[in-house]
Amino acid sequence: MVGRPKSPDYVIFFAIIGLLGFGIVMVYSASAVSAYVNYNDSYYFLKRQIIWAVLGILAMLLTMNIDYHAWRNLAKPIMLVTLLLLVLVLVPGLGKVVNGARRWLGFGSLYLQPSEIAKLCMVLFTANRLALTQDKIGSFMKGVAPQLAILLVVFGLILKEPDLGTALVIGGTVFILLFAAGAKLAHLGSLGAVGVLGIVGLIIAEPYRLKRLLAFSDPWADPLNSGYHIIQSLYAIGSGGLFGVGLGRSREKFLYLPEPHTDFIFAILGEELGFIGTATVLILFFLFAWRGFKIAISAPDVYGSLLAAGITSMIILQALMNIAVVTASMPVTGIPLPFLSFGGSALIFTMAGVGILLNVSRYVSWK
Repeated sequence: MVGRPKSPDYVIFFAIIGLLGFGIVMVYSASAVSAYVNYNDSYYFLKRQIIWAVLGILAMLLTMNIDYHAWRNLAKPIMLVTLLLLVLVLVPGLGKVVNGARRWLGFGSLYLQPSEIAKLCMVLFTANRLALTQDKIGSFMKGVAPQLAILLVVFGLILKEPDLGTALVIGGTVFILLFAAGAKLAHLGSLGAVGVLGIVGLIIAEPYRLKRLLAFSDPWADPLNSGYHIIQSLYAIGSGGLFGVGLGRSREKFLYLPEPHTDFIFAILGEELGFIGTATVLILFFLFAWRGFKIAISAPDVYGSLLAAGITSMIILQALMNIAVVTASMPVTGIPLPFLSFGGSALIFTMAGVGILLNVSRYVSWK
């Protein structure tokens, strides 16, 4: 039985506010040089990030106060709209191309990234479908296969942009949701094996992905090309030591490390604030994961449990992938760090997801 809503989980709330604060400070510090060079305004990215952060907090407060059950009726329409947006972004003339990837829709200076909407939408849709078919989850054809069908469509559309990193986050999140819903380990093991083989095939099929994989195994073999990102990132983190070189005093941000305020912001954080700074961020993500999964375990119904598990997994998987890339623990995938990296639609929809998680927490009876 779902009772009356109580106070939200304040551990998650303040952990997210802390990460958001780190993000605003580090976006300014990491982007000031490139912003001045490219836009003649050191505050160019900071001003936009503050706007996105305010909008994100408003989105979180809004969804935090909407009964999470309301999303069940909206899951299918939202999924259809998301699929439409993922198709439209691939249409020449509609989708904006940046660095060879067609990932944005919009006009003027206002753009949104449909794949960011897809991450949250897939959690809402999959959690609802799994809750409705809970009695069939033991059957591969009736319980698992229908979820894989929509996943493959979304995965394929995002892969066409191309955006393998986001596609992997969505795939991993759905896999965790299937596990949480009670899918058989034999089915999940088979899917995992097929998934690994598929990823290997995708890497081999695209020369730039294969080059990234080879650079990951030995970045110094091609230090000025495919290995450049990883080497500069490691230089940044290695220079930080225990306490860092000081906030605002990064050397790598002087046009050495590409994308210092987006994909590689964690490297600048490590350089300027050292082990203490990176450990603090990791602890905040750990607190979020701990409380998020605790909410999932304690939720009053299956849908709430799956929703909390999906949102928590989505954010933590992305954070782990970004940090793994920055620390040369996996090949470069080009995925931002949640709450810290510069970005508009990514931040707003991630914060909206946190709000939904907080709403689930309002119906949990802690023991």
